[in-house]
Amino acid sequence: MDTTPAKDERDAGRLTPADDRSTFTLHINGTAQTLTLDHRTTVLDALREHLGLTGAKKGCDHGQCGACTVLVDGRRANSCLLLAVAQQGSRITTVEGLAEGDRLHPLQEAFLERDALQCGYCTPGQICSAVGMIAEAADGFPSHATPQEALADDGPVPLGPDEIRERMSGNLCRCGAYPRIVEAIEDVAP
Repeated sequence: MDTTPAKDERDAGRLTPADDRSTFTLHINGTAQTLTLDHRTTVLDALREHLGLTGAKKGCDHGQCGACTVLVDGRRANSCLLLAVAQQGSRITTVEGLAEGDRLHPLQEAFLERDALQCGYCTPGQICSAVGMIAEAADGFPSHATPQEALADDGPVPLGPDEIRERMSGNLCRCGAYPRIVEAIEDVAP
C-alpha cells in the first residue's frame, strides 16, 4: 500500500508560484508602471532589472551607502530596502526623472559645474538625496547639526556646509568628492 501523501496534502501550507507574485502599479517619474513581480523584489531591482532605469546603483544592498537613493513621495529613501509591492501607488522619482525634458535639474547642473563627481557611481544617489535634503530643510526638519537658535522658529533650516555634510552623511563617495558635493548643494540651496 502506497503511504505517500497526496499532492494537495504535500502542497498544503506552501506557496505556489502564483502566490509569490503580485501585480501592482508604481508611479515612476510621473508614469504609471504596472508590474508583476516576486514579493521579495526591491524597488531598486524593479527599477534596474524590470524597468531599465539604471541611475540608482546597487552599492551595498544593505542601506548603508546611499548609492540607491530615490525619492518616494518627495522623501529620500534607500531603494534597496524597500519592497516594490509595498510601494503600490507611491510616487517614485529617480535621477532620470529629475530633469524636465532636455533641461537638467539645478542640482544636476551644479554637480557638473562644480565637478562634484569622479567615477560617478554614487552621483545619482547623491543628487536624489540632495533634492530630498533641501526639501526637508525647507520644511523645517532639523538635523543633529542644526543650531539651537534655528530650532526656535518654525521656518526653514539654513543650509550651511556643516548642515549639508550632516544631512548628506548617509551617502558615501569612495572617490572623496565631498568638498565639491557640498559646494554644488550650496549653489542650489536657498
